Amino acid sequence: MNKNHLLLIILILFSFPLFSQEETDSVEVYLIDSFVTPEKPNKFILSFFTSVPTKSRLIIDGKYEYKIAEEMSGEHKFQLDISELQFEKEIVPYIIYVVDSSGNNSTSERYEFNLPYERTVESESNFLMLCLFGGAVFALPSPVYVKAKTESYFSLTKEIPIVTLRGKGIKYPMGYFSAEYSYVFNAPVNNFLRLGYKHIIDFPSLEYIAPGINGFTNFKGFNGISPELSVGLMKIYNTFTIYTRYRFNVKPGEKGSEFHELSIGLYTNFFSVYL
Repeated sequence: MNKNHLLLIILILFSFPLFSQEETDSVEVYLIDSFVTPEKPNKFILSFFTSVPTKSRLIIDGKYEYKIAEEMSGEHKFQLDISELQFEKEIVPYIIYVVDSSGNNSTSERYEFNLPYERTVESESNFLMLCLFGGAVFALPSPVYVKAKTESYFSLTKEIPIVTLRGKGIKYPMGYFSAEYSYVFNAPVNNFLRLGYKHIIDFPSLEYIAPGINGFTNFKGFNGISPELSVGLMKIYNTFTIYTRYRFNVKPGEKGSEFHELSIGLYTNFFSVYL
């Protein structure tokens, strides 16, 4: 082996650590909290961890820049009063930028937060009409087609989201706990109270899909479970979402107790408690 070949091999061997170092320079950002408080003044709450200690800054909506950590840290927390900021859309994008102790810069993925829903009214009469309209729409029960064995029934049901879990970077919350009352006309068992949880998932070309699970009772011994799947179809007035839902109901251990439901309704989390 001549000297030129030996020199080439040595250069190749020494270059591998350099390439490996470049591949591991990227810092990972692990988002913990990202939401806007509903109460006034509205504050954007952000917290995240980084895979190594870093300094960090934030750019919101491509135009508002803020420093988060000016000293090296692995835990980053940030609060911002956004009352005076101007945004064009309800969903606001932001990006986190970090730099480690070696001066390597890294950028997070594009995150988003939702602005709290607000309505601007010009007079007390408009506000009253708006409240009456919203209350009337919210109070509307959902029509339901019920299929039990060989019989079919018509039902009305009303679901009320009670506790809503905040989401991160989506148009809808992560999920919600609800209470629901149903009345099935002319059926042997016609009163049901349900308590359950729905998990909301963003889905392309739809508003969302939401698998869920409920427990139900008629307070007279007919108790069971009801898995379901809801599909958000379209949003109206930026508050209500029209959805369709399929639900399977069964009393465990009792053959022939199962029945199916297909319904259409309106969903809103505007009146629920956020966690």
